[in-house]
Amino acid sequence: MEYADEPDDRMASTEPVVRPGSLLVSATDLTEPAFRRTVVYVIEHNDAGSLGVVLNRASATAVHTVLPQWADLCARPRALFVGGPVKRDAALCLATLRTGAVIEGVEGLRRVHGRVVMVDLDCDPDQVGPLVEGARVFAGYSGWTMGQLDGELERADWTVLSALPSDVIGPPRTDLWAQVLRRQPLPLALRATHPIDVERN
Repeated sequence: MEYADEPDDRMASTEPVVRPGSLLVSATDLTEPAFRRTVVYVIEHNDAGSLGVVLNRASATAVHTVLPQWADLCARPRALFVGGPVKRDAALCLATLRTGAVIEGVEGLRRVHGRVVMVDLDCDPDQVGPLVEGARVFAGYSGWTMGQLDGELERADWTVLSALPSDVIGPPRTDLWAQVLRRQPLPLALRATHPIDVERN
């Protein structure tokens, strides 16, 4: 992948660079059920591939039924979210830090970008709790092998945008896909008004 600030003899690229902390917002014509009208938060992106979680797919399973010790730290709705089609039997946790929180030396927290961290679910939630605004637990994740995501970006399956810390722990009953698009400049913001085709749900 070429970086936006590197010269390219073919054309001057203005495409945002995918990096940890980026959002992948699905195109309106991406109808694959696992990714239709989704917002993926990128956790890792390197030469080996990419890994992220779908932020807007809440399941019907409450966190307290599978990880009761983490339920109180989870943002509402306190449900497991479906992070993607890979390893649905594994859990992954992201959290948004409180402004000014210092995590150096705190076991079980790894910074992804800005105030967003990955949380080791084997660590002590009582130690993590005072540092975070909220957490979210995901069953499974979204993964791409080397070059696979680049191919999908070339097909315009995804739009790469910047995340806000609040995107990770957004409130219930929020259409995150439309909300993220709506805060973009025109004409991209107009995509947020694209109707949901209920026949494809």
